[in-house]
Amino acid sequence: MIERVYLAKLSSVGSIRDEETCERLRGLIQRQVQICKRSVEVMDAVRRGAQLAIDECQFQFRNRRWNCSTLETMPVFGKVVTQGFQWSGCSDNIAYGVAFSQSFVDVRERSKGQSSSRALMNLHNNEAGRKAILSHMRVECKCHGVSGSCEVKTCWKAMPPFRKVGNIIKEKFDGATEVEQRKVGTTKVLVPRNSQFKPHTDEDLVYLDPSPDFCDFDPRTPGMLGTVGRQCNRTSKAIDGCELMCCGRGFQTQEVEVVDRCSCKFHWCCYVKCKQCRKMVEMHTCR
Repeated sequence: MIERVYLAKLSSVGSIRDEETCERLRGLIQRQVQICKRSVEVMDAVRRGAQLAIDECQFQFRNRRWNCSTLETMPVFGKVVTQGFQWSGCSDNIAYGVAFSQSFVDVRERSKGQSSSRALMNLHNNEAGRKAILSHMRVECKCHGVSGSCEVKTCWKAMPPFRKVGNIIKEKFDGATEVEQRKVGTTKVLVPRNSQFKPHTDEDLVYLDPSPDFCDFDPRTPGMLGTVGRQCNRTSKAIDGCELMCCGRGFQTQEVEVVDRCSCKFHWCCYVKCKQCRKMVEMHTCR
């Protein structure tokens, strides 16, 4: 379901520091260009957040047939909530990040009109991603006082680690609900395609069309790179196993040399020194 990962291409500029740069960004609609010009000081944070999201996507799907590989060579904006500014307090300015994300990211979908089922799906999933962060905000504290006596304690709200957010969204991805658009009164809404399934919540992910199998390369479809040459696990029965990853085409095995750190020792004070050990291992790749 590539549609779950909305991306807009970004030109290869070094940084986004003036309004003229906003005009050169490819893939943005005019309304997004206007927001970029008004908030140009935020756009580098948006780009860094997008890259963080792509890196996390590639980690979460590293053992799947589709592994975000289409995103490796293109700089992008993604559906991501950034931390925004460091403000007068110590907390992550999550309210600003959410508001900016709703303004900048959602405007593309809202420009399509509420009659588009795909726009409704993307808007729903955008908000579910934000809620994954908001519902897992944590309180962090630091003690102040003589010898750490904690006479005074300063606390602030912080965002969860991005890896935790990635784990949450990946779990929701695997349990996403297939939906279709229906008219309820004068409003068009998304409802489960199978009436026997329980209705999705605001925090669940939804999709309109089942995913392809991603087995074969299809130049007409973004993301359909196939699994030829992908590394697989010969002993696994899961999706990372050679039987499933290679779609029944078989795999080839070769011995490769890997270099690992070994015989690590701690030296006073204070560093760890390791040797480099070389060994031959079997690597299995899909035919």
